[in-house]
Amino acid sequence: MRPTINRRALIASGAALIALPSLAKAAPAETRPTLRRLSSGLDRIVAPNVAIETIATGMQWAEGPVWVRDGGYLLFSDPPANIIRRWSRNDGASLFLQPSGTAGLDPALVREAGSNGLALDRQGRLLIANSGGRSIDRLDLRTRTRTVLVDRYQGKRFNSCNDMTLSRTGAIYFTDPPYGFAKGDESPLKEVAQNGVYRWTEGGAAVLVTGALTRPNGLALSPDERRLFVSNSDEKDRRIVAIDLDAAGLPSGAPRTFLDASALSGPGNPDGMKIAADGTMFCSSPGGLWILTPEGERLGLIEHGAPIANCCFGEDGRTLFMTANDRVLRMPLKIDGWRA
Repeated sequence: MRPTINRRALIASGAALIALPSLAKAAPAETRPTLRRLSSGLDRIVAPNVAIETIATGMQWAEGPVWVRDGGYLLFSDPPANIIRRWSRNDGASLFLQPSGTAGLDPALVREAGSNGLALDRQGRLLIANSGGRSIDRLDLRTRTRTVLVDRYQGKRFNSCNDMTLSRTGAIYFTDPPYGFAKGDESPLKEVAQNGVYRWTEGGAAVLVTGALTRPNGLALSPDERRLFVSNSDEKDRRIVAIDLDAAGLPSGAPRTFLDASALSGPGNPDGMKIAADGTMFCSSPGGLWILTPEGERLGLIEHGAPIANCCFGEDGRTLFMTANDRVLRMPLKIDGWRA
């Protein structure tokens, strides 16, 4: 039997998760984030004297950031608190949506009832990986109307939808580990046998991309959308895999290891990731947030003494926002992360 595992304890690898009384705008000096330069190739991506700013603190576990261009603000999840927060330069951090996932669930069965990964569709609507609701939802940001898009595979409910990425055609790829369950794989709520990676398109049913990963987590598409990268955050199998896709966006081969994270040290496990327009990968793994070339060469590592769960591009596309344990970080880039 697989032991009962707390997701945040697993990914934090011992880092404390403290609910602070309020959202602050500055981090204590002893937790100031730093960038470790591993290759001169990093100079094309980040300025040598770059400053990494802490823009918000006080979350139980910050996750799933997304930049909303129409309005110029950041949204990010706090899954255990069941909250989505909003941040802007003018207003700082504030409450945006509560509950962000599903209210009224039994905490003895559901550990994380809130939202996790967030994204925007091509119409500017917010997509929510609803951990507690075990679904992918869509929220109209103007009317706050919420719709469940998909919550089942072959008639069986998902575990706890975790993260997602969208293709240019509007297809949603998403992961479904059991982290939202209090008892993980042994939960009485678990209906699907696999912890899967799925693909869903409007009007269709969920299609299984792979069920071979024990703890599928963050994911991203390559710029040409012919390859899907997926993190596996299992302590016993820490890696990022690549899955080749055919012209229909479906797998054309088995997952293969892109980054073996088993030998990496430091807090965290493989988790969220984003890939810039030029193929540069920003991915969570032990130690913090790694910056990699499209071929997997390690260029740099952003560290702050605790896990960095996820990231996104924002503002003019040349800003990297990072959800980092109990806070959110911001770092300017020299490259444009956004794709056409």
